[in-house]
Amino acid sequence: MKILDWYILKRYLFTFLMMLILFIPIGITVNLAEKIGKILEREVPFPAVAQYYLDFTIYFANLLFPIFLFLSVIWFTSKLANNTEIVAFLSSGVSFTRFLRPYLIGATIVATFALVLGMYLAPKASKGFNTFKYKYLKNNKDLVQTQNIYRQINDNDFIYVSSFDPNTKRGNKFTLEHFEGNKLKYKISANSITYIDSTYRLIDYTKRTVGAHEDIIESKRRMDTLFTFDVDDLTPVEYIAETLQYGELTRFIEKEKRRGSSNIGRYEVVKYKKWSLPVSVFILTIIAVAVSSVKRRGGMGINLAFGITTAMIYVFFDKVFGVMAEQSDFSPIVAVWFPNLVFGILAGYLLYNAKR
Repeated sequence: MKILDWYILKRYLFTFLMMLILFIPIGITVNLAEKIGKILEREVPFPAVAQYYLDFTIYFANLLFPIFLFLSVIWFTSKLANNTEIVAFLSSGVSFTRFLRPYLIGATIVATFALVLGMYLAPKASKGFNTFKYKYLKNNKDLVQTQNIYRQINDNDFIYVSSFDPNTKRGNKFTLEHFEGNKLKYKISANSITYIDSTYRLIDYTKRTVGAHEDIIESKRRMDTLFTFDVDDLTPVEYIAETLQYGELTRFIEKEKRRGSSNIGRYEVVKYKKWSLPVSVFILTIIAVAVSSVKRRGGMGINLAFGITTAMIYVFFDKVFGVMAEQSDFSPIVAVWFPNLVFGILAGYLLYNAKR
């Protein structure tokens, strides 16, 4: 690798690292200022707080690192342009494509790190981050789905609970329907179901077995029995997808699809983002270089203003389409990749003009 490559690559990685070191403490300070009242009020142990902010650091970096990278590339490339170093490079016979090469090498390194972080490291941090938030800051509010739970628990059985209390593990208006092929074989219903020591207690139990000529109905005031499902499987926490490594997440989504979960969109958004974020590193790097490699009258400030505006638009697209996929039938894969598609086209246009 030539001197030019080493020079730009080191500046690329160093500036990105400094941007993380600068903004992560700011993020921690802002978060602590917002949460300190509840932390003191609920007397949260210091080790739990320390672990929370360690997890927060990884969670925060994984969430916003493409934006930090984008701003860092604009900053140091603008500095090169203002010092006429880029003019010197290009005047010596280096093509713009050749000048871009160390940036793409740096983007490959960062994208690889981002891929490993998103696939394996961030899920563990997300679990600790969300567990602390719901345990100490939200009192487990909205932690699980509690109304109108409808699930397919295996190939043959479907259950429904009108309401569910995760603290007492008690549900109301419970039904279980067992099918063989397309035919209903029996239906179990109860006014309430409670999970007690690995067994389920049904109150006002009724079982209706469908016969060839007439149905058989069995009723009991109380029935203790076993089922092939677990309460935690029926009502997974809202943030469960963020805490699973990629292989676990893929299997979890397939299982939830068979169960008829209403949260598939949310889970698939998390899955596709594990791939889209590393790709965004290349797109944002190309945009940053194309914009900031030209010396402008307004200097670095103009480029940084453009960078901040572009970053805000990118985050806006990412959040809006992500919420659409989570809350509606909008395709999760389209929602996740649409910002990269739009900004990829912008990157191609800016790169074409920069070469000219």
